[in-house]
Amino acid sequence: MSTYVVTGGCGFIGSYVIKELLKQDDVFIYNADKMGVGSSAENIVEDKRVENHFMDIANSDAWRLHMANPLDFISKNINYVIHLAAESHVDRSIDNPLEFVDSNVKGTANVLELVRKHHARMVHVSTDEVYGHLGKDDPPFTEESPLAPRSPYSATKAGSDLLVQSYIETFGINASITRCCNNYGPRQHDEKLIPTVIRSIVQGYKIPVYGTGENIREWIHAEDHAKAILEVLVDQALWQQCLRETEVLVEGGEQIYNIPGSIWQTNIKLINDIIDIIEIHHPEYTREPEGDRIEYIEFVKDRKGHDFKYQLSTKHSLKAVNCQQAFELKPTIKHYVKRYFKPL
Repeated sequence: MSTYVVTGGCGFIGSYVIKELLKQDDVFIYNADKMGVGSSAENIVEDKRVENHFMDIANSDAWRLHMANPLDFISKNINYVIHLAAESHVDRSIDNPLEFVDSNVKGTANVLELVRKHHARMVHVSTDEVYGHLGKDDPPFTEESPLAPRSPYSATKAGSDLLVQSYIETFGINASITRCCNNYGPRQHDEKLIPTVIRSIVQGYKIPVYGTGENIREWIHAEDHAKAILEVLVDQALWQQCLRETEVLVEGGEQIYNIPGSIWQTNIKLINDIIDIIEIHHPEYTREPEGDRIEYIEFVKDRKGHDFKYQLSTKHSLKAVNCQQAFELKPTIKHYVKRYFKPL
């Protein structure tokens, strides 16, 4: 049996990771999630192979009092750790950066100590935002691109990435870091772009659009992202057998994996595409005069440090990336229309 620890398994991407893991027959999963802003009760998996622990892995009080790692309750031998738990809303990081330092840096440190204790294989799930941003005609970021974060959120993620790399170099843990583009799909938090657009339309509000809406984002379905994470996780799978037999620290292999999407486009293009689909498939939400986007959109003051463009490339050949599903919004829109519909 393979034993996994998933942090943030009740979050958007984490719930897809657990769903993919449960396709295996012989698996046991510890899910550690504090049920914060990005988590949802609808993502809690009730399965005898999943043991849910609703807890703060950062446990800042424990840090200050030099208490034990909050993850020390795990007694089983662990094979794999997938670390997704993080504060991830850029706007919130601008309002309260210290909360992001606690969760994203201190939380990662506790996870790394767990990995070190159990000699487990780890994937640390990061973001393309650690690279900063690109100009309109700049080539995509590669795994060799320097870190240049521009928000408290991306800075804390970059800090956690560096912490992971330091444990690889100092303690010889076997870990990889994934950096993915924007995710879409059902079960995402209400504050994210696509749910916000759909909620505004269904509930009769104008869609708030930062600046001119010309910022460019790359997109991958959360299911494909989850598959890519697991593909990276089992890379160099033989290391475990070697470690158990020799009791010698085995140097990790590839550390950084970019996970690009299937499409990149401006935010305003994405918003207009969503409006078009809703007008065709959910005409009850069409606003008059039809085709007049002024009735739907309100341009608002741009966000501080708003990154202009993200786009990734990768030197790795991951099946989940190469064979990812085409960018298709209709099932996602159907999910959120149902979520936000409120009968009179």
